Amino acid sequence: MKPSVLLALPLLAGLLLGAPALAQDRPAPEVATGESVKQLVRTDSYMVSAADPRAVEAGVAMLEDGGSALDALVATQMMLGLVEPQSSGLGGGAFLVYYDNETEELTTLEGRETAPSAADGTLFLDERGQPLPFWEAVVGGRSVGTPGIPALMQAAHERWGRLPWADLFAPAIDQAREGFAVGPRLAGMLEADTAARLRSYPAARDYFFPGGTALKEGQIRDNPQLAETLSALARESAKAFYTGPIAEEIVRTVQSVPDTPGLLSQQDLADYEVKERPPVCHPYRTYRVCGMGPPSSGALTVGQILGLLEHFNLAGMDPASARPWHLFAEAGKLAFADRNRYIADSDYVDVPVRGLLDPAYLTARAQLISQDKAMDTPAQPGNPPWHEGPRPGRDGSRELPGTSHISIVDAEGNVASMTTTIESAFGSQLMTGGFLLNNELTDFSFEAEDETGRRVANRVQPGKRPRSSMAPTIVFDGEENPVLAVGSPGGVRIIPYVAQAIMGFVDWELDAQQITRLAHVSNMNGTTWLEANTQAENWQQKLEGLGHEVEVSAHTSGLQTIVLSRDGLSGGADPRRDGTAGGK
Repeated sequence: MKPSVLLALPLLAGLLLGAPALAQDRPAPEVATGESVKQLVRTDSYMVSAADPRAVEAGVAMLEDGGSALDALVATQMMLGLVEPQSSGLGGGAFLVYYDNETEELTTLEGRETAPSAADGTLFLDERGQPLPFWEAVVGGRSVGTPGIPALMQAAHERWGRLPWADLFAPAIDQAREGFAVGPRLAGMLEADTAARLRSYPAARDYFFPGGTALKEGQIRDNPQLAETLSALARESAKAFYTGPIAEEIVRTVQSVPDTPGLLSQQDLADYEVKERPPVCHPYRTYRVCGMGPPSSGALTVGQILGLLEHFNLAGMDPASARPWHLFAEAGKLAFADRNRYIADSDYVDVPVRGLLDPAYLTARAQLISQDKAMDTPAQPGNPPWHEGPRPGRDGSRELPGTSHISIVDAEGNVASMTTTIESAFGSQLMTGGFLLNNELTDFSFEAEDETGRRVANRVQPGKRPRSSMAPTIVFDGEENPVLAVGSPGGVRIIPYVAQAIMGFVDWELDAQQITRLAHVSNMNGTTWLEANTQAENWQQKLEGLGHEVEVSAHTSGLQTIVLSRDGLSGGADPRRDGTAGGK
């Protein structure tokens, strides 16, 4: 069946601004000089867009052999875990949105990490009952949840794979044995302050700092341990990861960390399950935008931002001016107010999915947006309909900008959009079997109650999956054909990155590469952040005049996009990272 529309959002004539203007009448805003210049890639049959050229090559090789989008996805992910280990890999988790063109079915599979069965609301509290400093919580065993990537890849392959499972691992295994050239992003991150923590643990220190010196761009680095781990998975399926020697070594690594031992057990690994969740689809203009539901906040919060903005005619505004970005920031305030109150693992709390995207509710919330003045922050959450039980407490949990994204379309028109992560850069900093372990549990609220005594929806509970901002997305046109696959890394800013990309595609008719070059604006219910060294800086004075508290900073998105049209496929890769798009 085609993806269902969750809600129909009416346009209110009284809130529409200006007359529509064609995108081709004006140039698209771009990232400032100094960023890498990447060109739109066009193909006729199939395409992979991912964060490293070698990962793209691995995925394309599967498509050349007659593989499906899912086969290419597994090969791409395995290569990313080798060449971009700071962002994703076997030790992490992912959300997958998959469209099967033959059955016309949209499926979302969730491979999010889970809290150990022994974890509770005290996990990130010190002996006085106070929240630990963030980086003390991240580094070491305490932050490691049960990884989901191996199980997710196998579950998806069983449904949509065509090539033999073992074949999908061959490119990464060969590259791990032969060695790969260290890319510029990995080399640069090893020189940053956060990478100093990697030196705390022998396995990561010896791998990333051989002889005491950080790996350099272009240096050849092999990973025989990862080659052995991947070979075991290729031979024995994901079971080899969750039981036996690999699982035993994961648990030993997590539990034996001095000062910050973790709670992950072999039973936690053996009990891990991939979840199929209902897709969250919502309208935007004449399109349908579909993504992952809770525990991801991505589709819901992107949906709220777009649902609020649908009341304004962005097509009639110049994307190179401050005007649409004032509205974008205001919509972000309202959407994040609701996100931080209501969204968590729906297996544990009531998440008002229907209510958060209800047309009448969004219409009422949109009335809070003024064209001439910024609202005070923090904006207060609303009271969405169909919410049962007590109102949850406010959540102040953080998400840091690690993560990676993969978009793929195969020759049969199947589409995969997957965001994959070990959470912050280099995860927990613990390494075993040639891969880094996640620090995903720090996506939970460190406190179980807020200052008013209300229970926080995203609190730590045994077996629970922490809330995420990852937003893998597939957009469908009015005839229910997939037209855009998109997603990004970037921590909590993933949500504005993806919402902005969809705005660029729908409202300003930008191509797959142009939407990756848009200068970024983000507001997560506080400061309005403008991307440094881009034309966004030109909007600071105007936005401050409207009452925004403005800060300028780097926005390290990693958008990977594919546009599907009657003329074929076109792909874009974010100029802020090492990625590319390729195919045939």
